[in-house]
Amino acid sequence: MNEGLLILISAPSGAGKTSLVNEIVDRDNQLIKSVSHTTRARRSGEKEKKDYFFTTDREFSEMISNNEFIEHAKVFGNFYGTSKKYVETNLDLGLDVILEIDWQGAQQIQSVRPSAISIFIAPPNVQELENRLRKRAKDSEATISNRLSQATSDMSKAKNYDYIVINESFEIATKNLLTVVGAERLKTRRQLEQNEKLAFLLSPK
Repeated sequence: MNEGLLILISAPSGAGKTSLVNEIVDRDNQLIKSVSHTTRARRSGEKEKKDYFFTTDREFSEMISNNEFIEHAKVFGNFYGTSKKYVETNLDLGLDVILEIDWQGAQQIQSVRPSAISIFIAPPNVQELENRLRKRAKDSEATISNRLSQATSDMSKAKNYDYIVINESFEIATKNLLTVVGAERLKTRRQLEQNEKLAFLLSPK
């Protein structure tokens, strides 16, 4: 079976990353979203094993010691990590696995899997990002201020990604993400490696 694509998607907090990822997963049955481990508290409406694997600091530390993560990082005082086994099992099934990940984690993964596809989701401007953070009414004023400050740093990393998608219109951003995935599936190298029907293209003339 052909191995799936590993897709890394990053964005500053409030840019709409999670909503966009959920939407493209709903529209394309070959896409799945990786479920990360985190030590942060569960938010209202979040479900274990669907949104995150919620772990204690001690459990997370043990997983680090056992080299169970393909990447892990501390973000806003909490730890986040991606299980090697979870990712590799689904890629081996031929599924395209999306990782919602910060730029630190993306760099870690690209150092060991340079074939991973990286996409940065950007807000149309900083003012709109602030409006979205306030509109969701999940964070304190101090947290919003911290996230806006971090967003400036995060957005400076966008130039290191393969693609940038601006989330001004949710529908257009969704279509652009699906276009990127479709184009990656059709790349010549991948098609020649995985499609036996194209074997004649490799035959000597």
